[in-house]
Amino acid sequence: MLSLRDVRKTRGEGSQRYSLVIPYLELAAGRQLALVGPSGCGKSTLLDLLALVLSPDQSHRFDVLDEEHPVDIAALWRDARQNRLAELRSRRIGYVLQTGGLLGYLDVRANIDLSRKLLGMRDDGSVERLATHLEVSEQLDKKPRALSVGQRQRVSCARALAHNPRLLLADEPTAALDPLNASRVMHLLLSQARAQNACCVIATHDEHLARQAGLHRLQITCVRDDDGGVTATLEGDH
Repeated sequence: MLSLRDVRKTRGEGSQRYSLVIPYLELAAGRQLALVGPSGCGKSTLLDLLALVLSPDQSHRFDVLDEEHPVDIAALWRDARQNRLAELRSRRIGYVLQTGGLLGYLDVRANIDLSRKLLGMRDDGSVERLATHLEVSEQLDKKPRALSVGQRQRVSCARALAHNPRLLLADEPTAALDPLNASRVMHLLLSQARAQNACCVIATHDEHLARQAGLHRLQITCVRDDDGGVTATLEGDH
């Protein structure tokens, strides 16, 4: 589904430099991974690269499989083919933001259905089924402000899954939740992703929850370089 070799993203210079290095990463349908590492190590940067919203600076290989054909993502960035990147992003990827990112002027039903509407997908009952699976079916006619934090996160998960993406990314989706709600949201998110055979990458600071959920671990480690900058490296999964 997605293959990266020797991918690098750098920001800043000298003592303010931060570099993320991905020697090797293979994502396949059905895999469920936890992205772990200290605060500020680059978990969100890696998710943004995978979400095709951030361009790599260097890349030996950065391919996404689309309809069984590999697409060179690094070449799309180099050639400024933003429309093709946007098309891949909207069809193939679902993204759960840490803050939820729900639109306050839309009710829950419309928030969940947003990605499907933008893609011109017909109403096939997916919104209602996802709302039931993620336990927010009674909230469909409410606005986000009327929901609890846990309910808003479950709605965000439903929205990210509604268009049946092949890759689901989640940035600290349980960070604002108490342990009981965190475990519940994680379980519901992963079970639905599994039902859709989507590859799932979840950035989390809660390694205990990740182990409890049975996620394979992707670790980012950081070192201070001679120039005072930081290099963060993605290690293999455990």
